[in-house]
Amino acid sequence: MTGSAQPTPARAAGLSTKFTELVGIEYPIVQTGMGWVSGPALTSATSNAGGLGILASATMTYPELEAAVAKTKSLTDKPFGVNIRADATDAGERIDLLIREGVKVASFALAPKKDLIAKLKEHGVVVVPSIGAAKHAVKVASWGADAVIVQGGEGGGHTGPVATTLLLPSVLDALAANGSDMPVVAAGGFFDGRGLAAALAYGAEGVAMGTRFLLTADSAVPDSVKQEYLTRTLNDTVVSVKVDGMPHRVLRTPLVEALESGSPTKALVAAARNANEFKQLTGMRWTTMVRDGLAMKRSGERSWQQIIMAGNTPMLLRAGLVEGDTRAGVLASGQVVGMIEDLPTCDALIQSIMGQAHERLKTLGALG
Repeated sequence: MTGSAQPTPARAAGLSTKFTELVGIEYPIVQTGMGWVSGPALTSATSNAGGLGILASATMTYPELEAAVAKTKSLTDKPFGVNIRADATDAGERIDLLIREGVKVASFALAPKKDLIAKLKEHGVVVVPSIGAAKHAVKVASWGADAVIVQGGEGGGHTGPVATTLLLPSVLDALAANGSDMPVVAAGGFFDGRGLAAALAYGAEGVAMGTRFLLTADSAVPDSVKQEYLTRTLNDTVVSVKVDGMPHRVLRTPLVEALESGSPTKALVAAARNANEFKQLTGMRWTTMVRDGLAMKRSGERSWQQIIMAGNTPMLLRAGLVEGDTRAGVLASGQVVGMIEDLPTCDALIQSIMGQAHERLKTLGALG
């Protein structure tokens, strides 16, 4: 009838898994903590839509993180998380902030030590490290982690060589063999309900997505940059070690092509220069950066060259994802970019994923 109010579309039914019950969310969908991208707006929009939004704190100073947590809490009363660098010199202070502010989830790109896990769990914070190998999942499970995000090689940013379709079952099998039923969330290559249904069929308890959430209306990435992503195909990403010394999946851009074909010495000099700019931007002291470097050296297999180059990443990502300079910046991206054609809100995206997932699960159930 002309002029009458349109009925509100029915929302997709919830989907309960061990992970949704663990963190208190409606749908088993996680928005990963992406530096310069996962701020309060995107994080709260994801959580309000029924998923789990995660703030990225590695590119924030402590005061900026404090403000971001407060802002996110003002925008949502739903559970959300914060991603923390476990090897950062102020990791303890950041963990105290999460505990004090009642943040539901602490996620980590590098596994936190037993004492940090114990402290977080003692105060009711759910600990969810991200890993790229079965042995790492077994290790963090033995240390008391509550769940784990498993990212396959298709994923954007720092990634490994094994595809999700093989990494995921290898992790699930390894955990089972060691008597662990820790919930596993699959990441790398997910963007729709078919992927969620497939992950659940493997035995995962949900999916995590980065690039798909970057390309939403709620993401603060400049529209011109989003449009650049939308033009890309499945063949338009590359895993480069020239950005920061570690395997890093990014979009192919003139800068990345230049880094790939350029002199290692020139790249190292440029990295040191960018590290200095990052220091000035965040107000960090050289002594702090050196301590962080030493911590990175102790905690992993990075060479000093890789540690110096690690200072390259924040500034190059900032140039692309914040300043919108797609020629001078680096744009982290999963291969899934070639499957994405639109910029929905987080709510519309999650509703679409869940609607399709329920359809696929119903069909599969009928086959059984």
